[in-house]
Amino acid sequence: MKVFWIRRSGHWVKTKVMLFALFIGMWMPFGVIGVSRNTSVSVSSSNPRVLNLGVLFTLDSVIGRSAQPAILAAVDDVNANNNILPGTKLNLILHDTNCSGFLGTVEALQLMEDEVVAAIGPQSSGIAHVISHVINELHIPLLSFGATDPALSAQQYQYFVRTTQSDYFQMNAIADMVDYFGWREVVAIFVDDDNGRSGISVLSDALAKKRAKISYKAAFPPGSLNSEISELLVSINLMESRVYVVHVNPDTGLSVFSIAKKLQMMGSGYVWIATDWLPSFLDSFETISPEVMNQLQGVLALRHHTPDGDLKKNFVSKWRNLKYKKSPNFNSYALYAYDSVWLAARALDMFIKEGGNISFSNDPKLRENNGSMLHLKSLRVFNGGEQLLQTIKRTNFTGISGQIQFGDDRNLIHPAYDILNIGGTGSRRIGYWSNYSGLSTIAPENLYTKPLNASSTNHLYSVIWPGEVTTIPRGWVFPHNGKPLQIVVPNRVSYKAFVSKDQNPPGVKGYCIDVFEAAINLLPYPVPRIYILYGDGKDTPEYNDLVYEVSQNKYDAVVGDITIVTNRTKIVDFTQPFMESGLVVVTVVKEEKSSPWAFLRPFTIQMWVVTAIFFIFVGAVVWILEHRTNEEFRGPPRQQLITIFWFSFSTMFFSHKENTVSTLGRLVLIIWLFVVLIINSSYTASLTSILTVQQLTSKIEGIDSLISSTDAIGVQEGSFALNYLIDELNIAASRIVKLKNQEEYVDALRRGPGNGGVAAIVDELPYVELFLAGTNCIFRTVGQEFTKSGWGFAFQRDSPLAVDLSTAILQLSENGDLQKIHDKWLSRTECSMSLNQVDVNQLSLRSFWGLFLICGIACFVALSIFFFRVLFQYRRFTPETQPEVGEIEPVRTRRLSRTTSFMHFVDKKEAEVKGKLKRKSSDNKQASQSSEGHPDSPP
Repeated sequence: MKVFWIRRSGHWVKTKVMLFALFIGMWMPFGVIGVSRNTSVSVSSSNPRVLNLGVLFTLDSVIGRSAQPAILAAVDDVNANNNILPGTKLNLILHDTNCSGFLGTVEALQLMEDEVVAAIGPQSSGIAHVISHVINELHIPLLSFGATDPALSAQQYQYFVRTTQSDYFQMNAIADMVDYFGWREVVAIFVDDDNGRSGISVLSDALAKKRAKISYKAAFPPGSLNSEISELLVSINLMESRVYVVHVNPDTGLSVFSIAKKLQMMGSGYVWIATDWLPSFLDSFETISPEVMNQLQGVLALRHHTPDGDLKKNFVSKWRNLKYKKSPNFNSYALYAYDSVWLAARALDMFIKEGGNISFSNDPKLRENNGSMLHLKSLRVFNGGEQLLQTIKRTNFTGISGQIQFGDDRNLIHPAYDILNIGGTGSRRIGYWSNYSGLSTIAPENLYTKPLNASSTNHLYSVIWPGEVTTIPRGWVFPHNGKPLQIVVPNRVSYKAFVSKDQNPPGVKGYCIDVFEAAINLLPYPVPRIYILYGDGKDTPEYNDLVYEVSQNKYDAVVGDITIVTNRTKIVDFTQPFMESGLVVVTVVKEEKSSPWAFLRPFTIQMWVVTAIFFIFVGAVVWILEHRTNEEFRGPPRQQLITIFWFSFSTMFFSHKENTVSTLGRLVLIIWLFVVLIINSSYTASLTSILTVQQLTSKIEGIDSLISSTDAIGVQEGSFALNYLIDELNIAASRIVKLKNQEEYVDALRRGPGNGGVAAIVDELPYVELFLAGTNCIFRTVGQEFTKSGWGFAFQRDSPLAVDLSTAILQLSENGDLQKIHDKWLSRTECSMSLNQVDVNQLSLRSFWGLFLICGIACFVALSIFFFRVLFQYRRFTPETQPEVGEIEPVRTRRLSRTTSFMHFVDKKEAEVKGKLKRKSSDNKQASQSSEGHPDSPP
């Protein structure tokens, strides 16, 4: 293998080449052994074909020191393999970018002059952005093992192929970690370059999907001094968030942690998450100094996941003997660099076998002006570049880093990361992340072929956090500027049991204040706070204004009887409701006079009709079943009809004097008497309730009748009910009357709409309960509660206190303390809230249809058995005989005669029928015996 070195530092002995280049011209092409400037590359039988493969990265860097020997070893392995590119040798051309964006761009352009068929690198995303425009024009595929900027996956960079993992996936892994540990805000610390900005932008989007956010972006320029980084860390240490995501480069990233250690920011309560740059640095050394490891205790970091396999094990064993090795160990970028060379070799092999031609041509778009020293004509277009690019994109093989296969976005499929917890003298793996399974303690390659389940995903092993604690840090603290929470409280002029001004500390009191204080005391950390009254005490303030000022960061929170409604939840975060609420209608009621027809009220009309029908029906059924056997159910038709009705309705009082003798009749009667018993008991109970309970009436029956009327409606001053009635129920604003306190409530209701008062008041249930108890229950609510909501404490958007206080409120509810606070402030003499509705006491058919169904089925079965039995007797009593020929009657006459005969048979007493059948059977028997004793003589 022949390698041509280009480097701008004094470490290499190739300095003369650079001096020669500077004299001749910046873009003067450099000679490359084995490469000609002809339009095409020919192959002779004696000399193998040589293909130029360009390589571009910073040699003296953490990534470069690992990647360089891996790339050189890969080229040696390819050239020694007779199955790949037979008769062709790869010629490597290395250019050093020297950690400089400008020099890296210059080196990249010079590399393009050497008619390379593909380029590997760069590791810098900034340089990749620039030269991607060049390779698009020259049709040279660029295989980058180190440029992780997600923006490079855009369709704009068609010839850029990433052979490592994109930071898009790494940032999604961090977002999943943040969500897993329950944090809602992070601070991003990053280098302000293309790679840093793009990565943090992706992190912001990924966190937003998890309802989290970046609270502050702490960016510092490349090459910043330690003093500048120190000032940056001091400023973020004064902020609330204690979760820091560090996205820098591996060569200078340790300075962030060393300064943080000096600022005592690596102790308990802090969370540090480093991207793959930190494992890349640590993996490059066999041992790390204790001083460095002491700076990293408790840090979480992500490392590219490369599955263990035979190829990887062979590479690890070969690494120790590499002659090009400049680092005692290697990181994941070395694996990707090695596979990048093999990817280029396999794609070129397939390209040539498919008839591809290695040729270059001039680009007519590149024209030199007079006197130009740029030598643009030396940049030539690779004619087979498009075909080679498509070959690369469909190449699929297993390398030392895992499966090399590309998706539609030209990124490797199955991106995955190891999640490391640094501690002691090294690190331990606490889990994995992949775009297939998310967080997991099982290696991703073992999950790709299995269905996901909750036991294998969204789980990590325990973490030892900074300060050697195992409890998950809260992730935020109150700012270190000594400013307590400013909590605004409405200065009410009514219903002061909920919240009011107090002369003693903390300056406010009431039910809502006690609930808030009890919840604060359950938090595992102190919350410095001061209460600020809102309002002049003469008028109840507008609660919408209170909530709005919290959303504008004028106050940190509002504590009081704040109803959780839709328009408020859009601008602030509410805690779990600590009081149920909803709008109800309160009005004047009067006692209803007793009606002479009150005895009909227990049943609905439908129930009365069905009950009467069943009385008659059951009476008729019993009559049919008893008519042939019971003398009490026989007689003239008029008497029998009276018997049916008398028997039916006398069963209501169990006073029927007729006895049932048939088995079927007794069965039907027993079931019917059970039904009557239930109906009688229910009727008696319902009628008793109607006649003994006080009945109150009002012309307002609920919110619907209130809407349809034109009377005035009262609402509490400052309540959301005003906007609800106008905006949601379309009630004219002229009908709404604002009322300040309970006294105005009473006065407005008593005067009524005709005397300048109101027909009803619409207010929230907690206020109404207190109001009714304070007025000795002379008013009532009508209708149902027509909204459902609750009271909560409002905080600024994304405030972590809202989440913690919600948990505390649930604890108060579960242990009974919330009820105790309620009884302390709001326990009053209870009275019936709503009117006694007659309809509620009425019994409908819905409650009894099961009984009627059972009774109906019993009657049907009894009648069926009865008629089958009668029909059988009739056929025995009147057997069919064949009519003589001269006596054939019309069919219709015969049917009528037979029906009449059957009806007469049914009307007969069963005992008489049985006697006749018995005599008929005896006569037949005697006739048979006589015929056998006196046989006829033959003629």
